[in-house]
Amino acid sequence: MSYFEKARGLIRGFKGDRYAFGAGALARSGELAAQLGKTAVLIYTVYPGVEKLVEQVKGSLESAGMTVLGDLIGAAPNAPREDVFRLGDGVAELKPEVIVVTGGGSTIDAAKAASVLATLGGPIARYFGTGLVTAALTTSGKKLIPVVAVQTASSSGAHLTKYSNITDLKTGQKKLIVDEAIVPARAVFQYDITTSMPPGFTADGALDGIAHLIEVLYSAVGQGFYQKAAEIAAVGVRLIVNHLERAVAEPTDLEAREALGLGTDLGGYAIMIGGTSGAHLTSFSLVDILSHGRACAITNPYYTVFFAPAIEGPLKLIGGIYKDAGLTQADIDSLSGRELGVAVAEAMIALSERIGFPTTLSEVEGFTEGHIERALTAARDPQLKMKLQNMPVPLTAEMVDEYMRPILEAARDGDLNHIKNVTARR
Repeated sequence: MSYFEKARGLIRGFKGDRYAFGAGALARSGELAAQLGKTAVLIYTVYPGVEKLVEQVKGSLESAGMTVLGDLIGAAPNAPREDVFRLGDGVAELKPEVIVVTGGGSTIDAAKAASVLATLGGPIARYFGTGLVTAALTTSGKKLIPVVAVQTASSSGAHLTKYSNITDLKTGQKKLIVDEAIVPARAVFQYDITTSMPPGFTADGALDGIAHLIEVLYSAVGQGFYQKAAEIAAVGVRLIVNHLERAVAEPTDLEAREALGLGTDLGGYAIMIGGTSGAHLTSFSLVDILSHGRACAITNPYYTVFFAPAIEGPLKLIGGIYKDAGLTQADIDSLSGRELGVAVAEAMIALSERIGFPTTLSEVEGFTEGHIERALTAARDPQLKMKLQNMPVPLTAEMVDEYMRPILEAARDGDLNHIKNVTARR
């Protein structure tokens, strides 16, 4: 069985017939939405050529007997709060039975949050954290307006997951709603529509998918879901690593596009059974200078070295995939502890170098020491506590300066020697 077939089987097991993916999936948008209601509002991301896609989705909705009450422009990158408020007001005014959102992760995240605001009201801050939307629904007796997510980018898995990332542009800080209630009720992703994604955006999304897969795998050590996380990562990481360079070099390579779509969808599966940790937490404080995927790609190698003594099994799995792809000559099977982490980190850095990505924070235009301080402050924020505690080497707020600061300084300088590993305390 090929890795493509394995991926399709895993995704079907994850979502069943609530998700249409692959060739011809767009034509099923209306069929899936009509299972949830008769009237819809259509939210969509604006980019060159989107009109044709929007008309296709509208046509599918109307063919299924649905009425489209109106269109709303989606969100800017990182789902700014202002866009979420605007969309929440627009949905509340139109009163649809279903929200159909066509776009990448930011617009889908904003649509999820807009459903919450249109149903329950604000302020948005009351929902940052885990399970707070469900708690508010239980208290009020209300039900969210269901979302049908039509994905257009191989990246965050937002069309499949319980996460909504919302950014306060004034402070440059991203925060997170985590709740099963906001999982899109139906989803659609026709992978070949991603051929219009520019090379940089393609790489951003693919490396976000790798971040989901490896961060969940790292955090699954010793947990009941480890075997499933390892199965998903073994397929997803291999598909992305083996096809990313091809997709960047030749955007119309449909096999490479399907590989990235399947791989990043498996990343979405991963974050529904486990959680992300260090690199994702840090990325929330870099939104003013870096895309999310790029921020994770820069920082994950450095967190990998920090976590290494606790995650030897995952590192041998991931390291083997990178070695098979020609990204390291290290004898992965014979290494252990920090040395194993360094070898895998260097392989991850090598992939970023091959696709022209920065590998240190100091290479990024606009980076300042203030970004490190912002990230350390965010790590102490109780609303982001889940990421700190989900690390395979859990940290408390009191440990942030001693251990996280050297990780970020290593990411700034490209020097793995800065990183301190946690040792047993008396």
